[in-house]
Amino acid sequence: MKTLLIIDVQNDFMPSGSLSVPFGDTIVPVINSIQTKFDLIIASQDWHPANHISFAANHKGKSDFDKIELQGKTQTLWPEHCVQGTVGAEFHPDLDSNKFEAIFRKGTDKEMDSYSAFYDNGHLKSTGLSGYLKEKGTTKLYLCGLAADICVYFSAFDASKEGFTCFFIEDASKAIDEKAFIEIKDKMTTMGIKMVTSKSI
Repeated sequence: MKTLLIIDVQNDFMPSGSLSVPFGDTIVPVINSIQTKFDLIIASQDWHPANHISFAANHKGKSDFDKIELQGKTQTLWPEHCVQGTVGAEFHPDLDSNKFEAIFRKGTDKEMDSYSAFYDNGHLKSTGLSGYLKEKGTTKLYLCGLAADICVYFSAFDASKEGFTCFFIEDASKAIDEKAFIEIKDKMTTMGIKMVTSKSI
C-alpha cells in the first residue's frame, strides 16, 4: 500500500507563526495536489502542553533557541508553539484534511520533546504509528511537511528503521535551515530514503 505521511502542517510553523518555517505555506497546495495519488493518508500534529519542557519560556534565564542538556541529550529551547487547543496548533486552514484517515499527535509528554511522528526523542514512548501502518499494509511511505530538517527528517529516520521503503517529497516540504538541510539530505540518501518531487510520484 502506498501511504502519504504529512508532518505538522500547522499554523505555528507558517511564516506568521511563532516558530515559522520560511515559505512553509507554499507547500500546502502541493500537498493538496498529490493526495489522490495515495491509498492511505496520515498526518501528524505537534500537540504540546503549555508547560512543555522544550519551551524556553519554561526555563528561567533562557532564551529561544538556547541549548540545554535534557536526559542526556542536547535540547534546543523553542518559542512556545503548537500548544494543545490553540489556533497555532491547528492545521493550515487551506490544507485539505478530508482524506486523512488518522492523525497522530506527538510532543504530548511535558517532560520529553518529540520530533518524530513515530517516537519521542528518547525513543521511550511510541505514538503507535508504526504498528498502525503495518496493520494497514503500508509498504511504500512518502513523507512531506514541516520542518524538513527536523520533524520530517526524524520521522523518515524512524520510518526507515521500522522497515518501510521511504520517499521524501522535496517540493512538499520546507526546512528551517536550508543550508543545513543539504547535509541532512545526504544522510537520508545514505539511509536509502529516495528523493522525489510531486510530479514524479
